[in-house]
Amino acid sequence: MDFRYLGNSGLKVSEITYGNWLTHGSQVENDVATQCVRAALDAGISTFDTADVYANTAAETVLGEALKGERRESVEIFTKVFGPTGPKGHNDVGLSRKHILESINGSLKRLQTDYVDLYQAHRFDVETPLEETMQAFADVVRSGKALYIGVSEWTEEQIRAGAQLAKELGVQLISNQPQYSMLWRVIEEKVVPVSEELGLSQIVWSPIAQGVLSGKYQPGQPAPEGSRATDEKGGANMIKRWMSDDVLTGVQKLQPIAEEAGLTMAQLAIAWVLQNKNVASAIIGASRPEQVHSNVKAAGVTLDSSVMTKIDDAIGSLAERDAEKTKDSSPATREA
Repeated sequence: MDFRYLGNSGLKVSEITYGNWLTHGSQVENDVATQCVRAALDAGISTFDTADVYANTAAETVLGEALKGERRESVEIFTKVFGPTGPKGHNDVGLSRKHILESINGSLKRLQTDYVDLYQAHRFDVETPLEETMQAFADVVRSGKALYIGVSEWTEEQIRAGAQLAKELGVQLISNQPQYSMLWRVIEEKVVPVSEELGLSQIVWSPIAQGVLSGKYQPGQPAPEGSRATDEKGGANMIKRWMSDDVLTGVQKLQPIAEEAGLTMAQLAIAWVLQNKNVASAIIGASRPEQVHSNVKAAGVTLDSSVMTKIDDAIGSLAERDAEKTKDSSPATREA
């Protein structure tokens, strides 16, 4: 496993992060989830990402149990705050001081740790003053409950404003967690340049585009039984945008490119996002330990320029790049 610095900080993270968005506490049984975490550790993954909103806090509990007994200093645990949790009352959502300070305590209890390495604003809250939000995050850091702070799915303007306030408060914003894949390149135009300027890295989610870039979905054919496209609890609604025949036909053109590189299509997809120097880590999920063992092989892979060109020739014209046209898929407002 290779490691990269997260933003302009001294924190190193594994190039592959294990995330439990759609799996732990909902899609797979807890014992299988634990097996996947153990597989990640065995493969050299040290970085684990979750959020309090995943499975309405259950995902944090499962991850905490799975990591129990590990040397705390040897892993990096990330979580997030914003989404509605608990009984989903009027203050159980957003980035108010009340919700942030109450949420970090709940997350630490569920994760069975005294601190998280990175505490992230899961979305931007248009209903709370940014000054209030950043002051609360700074207080979380000063209290020792989080070592670093980051954001997720913030626009370039929001990142710039948040980074400036963090600097004024004596803390550093070091990361953004956006969606990014061969098929979803929205961050490349504005978010990445601003992040590079301000010293943030990307921790990207869905590098395999909800599984579409694995090649399992064939044009003109029904989705395989048990796949994410057929599972309403596993992100079927999000995957719909990729299920058109033109996209699936383009994806199939990646098969010979992957074979030539000695990779599976999923490994090729993960390796592709890691070619972006502003990407510190790619998040993978798993419903079986075997998926972890396979996908982790994308770490440390260098794709030469000819391979990158072939990928663009096959699928580049199908990629979504315009944030204005696609902003509804990654909402930056409250999701109560």
